[in-house]
Amino acid sequence: MKTVDLDVIAVRGDTVESRHRVHAAVVDHSATMRASAGDPNIVTFWRSCAKPFQLMPWIASGGSDALGWSHDELALACASHGGEPEHIAIARKMLADADLDEGDLACGVHEPLSRRGVRMAEKSGAALSRLHNNCSGKHAAMLAFARHSKWSLLGYEKRGHPVQRAALESVAEWTGVDPERIPQGVDGCAVVTFALPLDAMALAFARLGHSSRNGDEIPTRIVAAMQARPFLVGGTDRFDSVLMEESRGSIIAKVGAEGVHCVSIPDESIGLAVKAEDGATRAQHAAVLRLLQHLGHLPNELGSKLAAFLRAPVLNTRGEEVGTVAPAK
Repeated sequence: MKTVDLDVIAVRGDTVESRHRVHAAVVDHSATMRASAGDPNIVTFWRSCAKPFQLMPWIASGGSDALGWSHDELALACASHGGEPEHIAIARKMLADADLDEGDLACGVHEPLSRRGVRMAEKSGAALSRLHNNCSGKHAAMLAFARHSKWSLLGYEKRGHPVQRAALESVAEWTGVDPERIPQGVDGCAVVTFALPLDAMALAFARLGHSSRNGDEIPTRIVAAMQARPFLVGGTDRFDSVLMEESRGSIIAKVGAEGVHCVSIPDESIGLAVKAEDGATRAQHAAVLRLLQHLGHLPNELGSKLAAFLRAPVLNTRGEEVGTVAPAK
């Protein structure tokens, strides 16, 4: 098994000012550990990385097909989107398809995550809404699942609701962890979130890619949607979108909050899970790219868009570059 150092450092001038400890697990679909960094068994919340697996019960119910959902809707259901007009339009359509509206969403309101999303929202002059929440696609899918199954819409996001019980069962199946041994919490968007060992997260993404390569229906549809609509999964200049676009779909990436990130390489049936111990976003992006380089899935010389995530400038208040944030090794 290969062991790598994925720590990320912030350098000001010639001096290391900060260090982010990074843990990682690289696992194949048979649960064999291929590579690691730090503690590959560390337990942390999966956050938004769980979205493809939270979506699976809805597709399995037949409800998605009944509404005629295709790549657009499935990609947005997996997304941590940038709140751009394209994202908002699809989230609104998803709700309307199930005879729902924005008021049914349990997620709160926040500023768009992409710079373009912020600019477009300011230009429109309209108030921000729950549709701008980066998880609105997931919430719309969960609401549609509840309506299709004739369950109560009220509390669809809460632990114990049939929607969340189905999500837990899906997460347990794909990670190989007993559902009784999966701690649960409340995510930033108010939905249940699951705590898991890093290697179990990587295993789920390895299985996702392997199953899609083998043509299994639901994994194939999810992976195909993310490959076909990378912009909808993130947005303009969002890391996941850039990585999937630059890799032409050979890499499937899913961000989570607090420094967690997961990747699937379908052609090799391997999954990666990365956790910046202190939760720093600036560390997780660089660490994911460096790990993919170590594994030979990205070249040493990256295109300008990805290179900006691998080696990010530290700017002062005059916009001058005074340092960098980049992998230590």
